[in-house]
Amino acid sequence: MKAKVLIVEDDEAVLETLQLMLEGEFNVIVARNGAEAVNIFEFVKPDVVLMDIFLPEMDGVQATKEILKKDPNAIVIGITAYARRRGRDLIEAGARELLEKPFGRKLVIDTIQKYLKDQNR
Repeated sequence: MKAKVLIVEDDEAVLETLQLMLEGEFNVIVARNGAEAVNIFEFVKPDVVLMDIFLPEMDGVQATKEILKKDPNAIVIGITAYARRRGRDLIEAGARELLEKPFGRKLVIDTIQKYLKDQNR
């Protein structure tokens, strides 16, 4: 069975690109803001969350904290174009790693698979 990946991204172009990158490898679920991501996480229980920082309603930092309250073992990987400015905030909130936009398909898939392998040990 394919792993479930929740993509949390409000930029439609980035969201669409990530969906196209990942759909063959994973079951992809999307959220367009942090509050929606927290709700989806609770019901879908994705294996990995790709979390943007700047989101409407609830930013990625707060959404990451809320997700980790629900499941301290959740795998959250930050995705941002602002790694230098706000990336550390996401790591401090509990994200395991930060991918800086723009990124390629191989990097995203390899990063997700690395954490899935760790999870299955």
